[in-house]
Amino acid sequence: MKKVSLIFTAVFITAMLVTSCRGGGGNEYVSYNEVTIGKQVWMTQNLNVDKFRNGEVIPEAKTKGEWNAYADAGEAAWCHYNNDTANGAKYGKLYNWYAVSDSRGLAPVGYHIPSDGEWTILTDYLGGEKNAGAKMKSKQGWSKDGNGTNSSGFSGLPGGGRELNGTFNYVGKAGPWWSSTEGKPSNAWGRLLYYRNGDVSRGDVGKGRGFSVRCLRD
Repeated sequence: MKKVSLIFTAVFITAMLVTSCRGGGGNEYVSYNEVTIGKQVWMTQNLNVDKFRNGEVIPEAKTKGEWNAYADAGEAAWCHYNNDTANGAKYGKLYNWYAVSDSRGLAPVGYHIPSDGEWTILTDYLGGEKNAGAKMKSKQGWSKDGNGTNSSGFSGLPGGGRELNGTFNYVGKAGPWWSSTEGKPSNAWGRLLYYRNGDVSRGDVGKGRGFSVRCLRD
């Protein structure tokens, strides 16, 4: 993938701590940090669950073959970047879009995966796609001084992604997130923060890629 198309064919803020949010299944009680941006309430951490809301296990796909097999079958899967649990603790898990769209529910109770339109509401509130990225990036962790101001409180980290062929790319350089909105038949919409600029890129990409997930309160 190339540059900003690497992964895509690429203020008033109130912070709060939810101390007892029922996640469902094996994720019964999990604390999530939240931030209010405009009229939306976002998690400030990427999703890191391995069970659906109903308690059923989401398969982990470590090898390229496993990753491709789940995508080819249109089935949910997750992984840690480079299959390293330390990356999971820092960045959350990477999910294919089939996990995002699964009827068993990926988001904890009280939350949902933001639609393409809800992502646009966020970026519009922060000054548009050309200005919102710097406000959404964390103050540290991005390669080559690509950090942001995090003035929004979104705390976006460069968790990298997983390609359709199972290759891991761009940790430290890019933060891609899924929306819940389908695009072309084999694609879905997502958003990307990149270390070289302060933009938020929007793209319609293959559902078999591995992106982070950020939840929005219902």
